[in-house]
Amino acid sequence: MARLHIGSRGSQLALWQANHISALLRERGHEVEIEIIHTTGDKILDVALSKVGTKGMFTKEIEEALADGRVDLAVHSLKDLPSELSAGFEIVAIPKRENPRDVFCSSKYESIEQLPKSARVGTSSLRREAQLKALRPDLNICPLRGNVDTRLRKLEAGEYDAIILAAAGLNRLGKTELVKQIISEDVMCPAAGQGALAIEIRAGDSDTRQEIAFLDDAKARASTSCERALLNKMGGGCQVPIGALAEIRGGRLYLQAVVARPDGAQVLREAGEGDDPAHLGESVGEILLRKGGDVILAEVYGKGVISPQQT
Repeated sequence: MARLHIGSRGSQLALWQANHISALLRERGHEVEIEIIHTTGDKILDVALSKVGTKGMFTKEIEEALADGRVDLAVHSLKDLPSELSAGFEIVAIPKRENPRDVFCSSKYESIEQLPKSARVGTSSLRREAQLKALRPDLNICPLRGNVDTRLRKLEAGEYDAIILAAAGLNRLGKTELVKQIISEDVMCPAAGQGALAIEIRAGDSDTRQEIAFLDDAKARASTSCERALLNKMGGGCQVPIGALAEIRGGRLYLQAVVARPDGAQVLREAGEGDDPAHLGESVGEILLRKGGDVILAEVYGKGVISPQQT
């Protein structure tokens, strides 16, 4: 069997993900090594992600290692990957998906509804912030950066009354003690691809593709392809105020999506169902743009709330 080199970020969650894939490959008889690669997004910790403005800020350096042949495959959080991959790469597998929803974490309160007026809620996601402000405009939304442990530590230290995180990362790390509420997608639509991993290889590397193909999950592939098609149609990246969640219901794909003003003053929602992931994503994205999403996104980019490079 081939010796495979995996490229991964160095955070606890990223390494959990890389080790998870590594274990599945070792079960097939492969020798596997993990190389930690520090990305731009890991180095910039004092600026909100939406303001960094670097395309593929959590993936660029890993793709460079792939291109150079230092690693054979990369394990990413799918939502970190730009909606259009750089030339020369392909997503060879999307393993079975974790819970894609966001969760409310707090030491003191049981739900978003129970938070007192002006409570401090931590998140650096413009998508989460916009939907939270639409629900509770009285809250004080504060920037929150760092890995999962850092964010939870800040919560426990009393810097925040609550924080919003992805369910998937907490589930994978077994750090669910402070999860008080799984937030419905009707209240807070998740990021496209949230909860899913992506295994990226060099385009045309048929040997590695053959070894990795067993990891691909058809349901995860269909749902995330649909969500990413919507994101691409709307010209958005992982830090724009766009949410998308596709699930298979009754044998068909059902997609819910949202685009919102950063201040929460306007939240546009749309849903649809179909059988073709790309077509469904593009059609729901087109409807949202026609309903006023184009104006919202133009305003967001125009005011410099986020960088238009963030695709």
